Amino acid sequence: MTNNNNPLLCDPEEGICEIQSYGTSESIHFTETQKPLKIIYFTDPICSTCWGIEPQLRRLKLEYAPIVEFDYRMGGLLPDWNYNKNGISKPSDVAHHWDEVSTYYKMPIDGNVWIEDPLHSSYPPSIAFKAAQIQNEELAIKFLRKIREMVFLEKKNITKWEHIKNAAIATGLDENQLKSDYEFKAKELFKADLELARKMGVRGFPTLFFVGPNNINEIVVGFKPYANFENAIARVFKDAYKIPYDKSCEGIFAKYSTLTSREFSELSGVSNIEGEEILNNAHQKGLLNKTNIKNGILWVKK
Repeated sequence: MTNNNNPLLCDPEEGICEIQSYGTSESIHFTETQKPLKIIYFTDPICSTCWGIEPQLRRLKLEYAPIVEFDYRMGGLLPDWNYNKNGISKPSDVAHHWDEVSTYYKMPIDGNVWIEDPLHSSYPPSIAFKAAQIQNEELAIKFLRKIREMVFLEKKNITKWEHIKNAAIATGLDENQLKSDYEFKAKELFKADLELARKMGVRGFPTLFFVGPNNINEIVVGFKPYANFENAIARVFKDAYKIPYDKSCEGIFAKYSTLTSREFSELSGVSNIEGEEILNNAHQKGLLNKTNIKNGILWVKK
C-alpha cells in the first residue's frame, strides 16, 4: 500500500501513518524525570497503527512499570480534508482501508464510521486529550483509550462534544473543567505538541523516543514487534529490568478493564486461539462481557 498523500492511509507493512515531513530534527535536551527511562510517544486518537500497537504498549507498561515514564504527545494526523490532492479524496474512501489494517494488526476496527458519521479532523479529540491531561495524566490515558474504542469499535464521531463528554464521564474526569480547558488552555498545549513534533523531526505515527540517562535516546517508528521496544530500552538504559505480573485472566483484567483478543494474547503470553478459549470461558462464567465488532471482539470486565 502507498500513502497517496493521505495520512489516514497507514501502510501496514511500513507500520506508520505518515504525515507531511516536518524536516530534520533539532537537538533536544529532555528534562529530568522521576524514573530512569522516559518514552515520549507521539500519537493521534484516530491513528489506526497506534491502535495496532496497543497490545505492545500495554505489555510494556506492565513489565517495565518501575523504570518507565510515558509522555503522551499529540501530533495532528488529520488537520482537515482540504490538503488532499489525489488518492483518497473523501472520508468514505478510508472505510475499506481501516478494514484492511484491522486484519493485518489483528485488532478490531469498524471502518464504517467514515461512511456513517465521518470525522472532519483529528484535532478536536487531540485537544480534548490535552484538556484531560491538565486534570490528571492517568485519567487522560484512560480517556484516550475510551475515545479510541469509540471511533474504532463503536463508529462514533469523536469530534462531537457529546461523545467527548461521555468519554470524560466514563473515565472519571470533570466534564465541566474539560470543556473549559478544551476551549482555552488545551489549544495552546496542543500547539506546543505540534511544535515539539516539528523540532524532533516526527514524520508519522506512532513515533516513540526512548530517552535514558545522560540524554541517550533511541527511536522506534511505526508498528513493531514487542522485542523492538525491549531492545530500545536495553540500548538506552543498561540497568533496565522487568517485573513479573499476574498473567491470569483475572490478573490482566484487574489492570485493564477492556481488552481485545489480540491484547489478551500478548499480555497473557498464549496463542490467539488459546487466548480466545480462556476469554470465552470467563464470559460463560459471567466474569466478562463480550462485544462482537465487525473485525473482532472487545472483552469488558464486569
